[in-house]
Amino acid sequence: MWNAEEIASQLAVIDGKEAPDLIITNATYLHSVLKQWKTGTIWIKHGRILYTGERMPVLTEGAEQIDATGKWIVPGYIEPHVHPFQLYNPETFAQFAAQHGTTTFLADNLMLLMSIDQKQAFTLLDQLKELPFTFYWWARMDSQTNLQNEAEVFAPEKVAEWLKRDDVLMGGELTGWPRLLKGDPVMTASLEKAKQLGKKVEGHFPGASERTLARMRLLGVNGDHESMTADEVEARLLQGYAVTLRESSIRPDLKPLLEGILEKELDVFDHLMMTTDGSPPLFHEDGVMDKCIRIALEAGVDPIDAYQMASYNIARYYDIDELHSVIAPGRFATLNFLSDMKEPEPTDVLSKGIWLKRDGQACTEFNKADWSVFPEFAPDFDLTLVDVTATESIGIDMLNDVITKPYETTVDLTAERLEGDHHESFLALIDRNGKWRVNTVIKGFARSVQGLASSYSNTGDIILIGKDKNEMLRAFRHLKKLGGGIVLAENGEVISELPLSIGGSLSDEPIEQLSELERCFKNALRERGYDKGDAIYSLLFLQSTHLPYVRVTQLGVADVMKNQVLISKTER
Repeated sequence: MWNAEEIASQLAVIDGKEAPDLIITNATYLHSVLKQWKTGTIWIKHGRILYTGERMPVLTEGAEQIDATGKWIVPGYIEPHVHPFQLYNPETFAQFAAQHGTTTFLADNLMLLMSIDQKQAFTLLDQLKELPFTFYWWARMDSQTNLQNEAEVFAPEKVAEWLKRDDVLMGGELTGWPRLLKGDPVMTASLEKAKQLGKKVEGHFPGASERTLARMRLLGVNGDHESMTADEVEARLLQGYAVTLRESSIRPDLKPLLEGILEKELDVFDHLMMTTDGSPPLFHEDGVMDKCIRIALEAGVDPIDAYQMASYNIARYYDIDELHSVIAPGRFATLNFLSDMKEPEPTDVLSKGIWLKRDGQACTEFNKADWSVFPEFAPDFDLTLVDVTATESIGIDMLNDVITKPYETTVDLTAERLEGDHHESFLALIDRNGKWRVNTVIKGFARSVQGLASSYSNTGDIILIGKDKNEMLRAFRHLKKLGGGIVLAENGEVISELPLSIGGSLSDEPIEQLSELERCFKNALRERGYDKGDAIYSLLFLQSTHLPYVRVTQLGVADVMKNQVLISKTER
């Protein structure tokens, strides 16, 4: 924001006593409120738009002047639902996304809750504020798994400290919403605090009935991003929800959703938002919110509506349009310059008055956040064959990326290696501090993975999968040397590694390099029979109790629907 001295300087420009920092002439720009393309001149000082209109400032000496003839200028894009821990970290994702015109983010705080204390997390948030783009945050109210210390991490007083921050705009997303319906006092207290503070609350309601939608709306939930059909979009709008349309690596729903909305002739685009839902790096090779806008344009959505669903609609819903997404005085000078109205990837990106991209090239580097506050991944224990051996025949059948079910296995659990061409593998979840383990088998993950070890997981605990227990141990030992990440081992060798040096969960590599590491890992996995949509999500979702029907958690193998532990954890 701007201090009194900066505001005085900005007023001096209007009064003709000072020059702007930047003058954009011959600008054709989208005015979000009028929903019209306007032409004129834009004055900018201290990262803030001072004036839009026909006039030139009285003083121009020292000001940078840009002739925008032939360009279409739109507000910087906003990603309203990002999980900034899909291998990347918030800073590296923002640096990449900015090159595609996405410069404002509403981000999940779950990884921060799982990894560091509140004081450290708030320090990181303050450091990210110093960057030339904008981070806003959610405040989670549940862990989306069975966490040993859930009551401590999500105590209402701790959630309230998040909600009190001005850069936290939302409570949720509510993956544990059934608890709320049952009257859970802890979650109810946090939701009530969010409403008292004027924050939006985001649901997570895939396949929800009208009755459930109505109940959750009465409890105070404002929005949902889980529509999978145009009928579901309409149902949520009918119930008074804000609707965000999703295009992610495991739910690429945006095109059919938009086509369905157009086919139904629903005049609702002013009330819709779009998101990529925090997909892994490879998914973003062709963009972030510009990708969503492109899909909307190709589906036949009016260009102004397409751009507004990735900017103004979001800013208006979250009550930040006083600063974002209107090219008018008082707002951040955050602008995307397009070569064509129907090409949403910008040639030039200005964010808070700072050029991040000029003539198609990145032009600003930054490194503000101190990620060393994440504890190093350095297990001080080893594993033996006993640690990767299950004793009960209940297993997890992985039907697709998100749905699993329990089944009875007939494999020899005592064998060191599973022979034959089939989809069953050993599965272990190991406490990152070595205090406990959970052992079972998994069906449907891959046909011939001998050993996989991953410190990338919902909780930061260690996932081991494989047909060969010795290769699982080899992968684990290499994972320790690597300092965290994902490792594949086979026939006495490590065949793939994806380092995650920040706490074993996040990478500090630029997205472009990280994408190549992800590609190599996924190719190796597919060669060994992985046939689901996204292996990164598969690892993340193994512990996610908001998805049906059975998960491996810190408490054991859990039947989500019955709220029952099928196999208890074993103390080490």
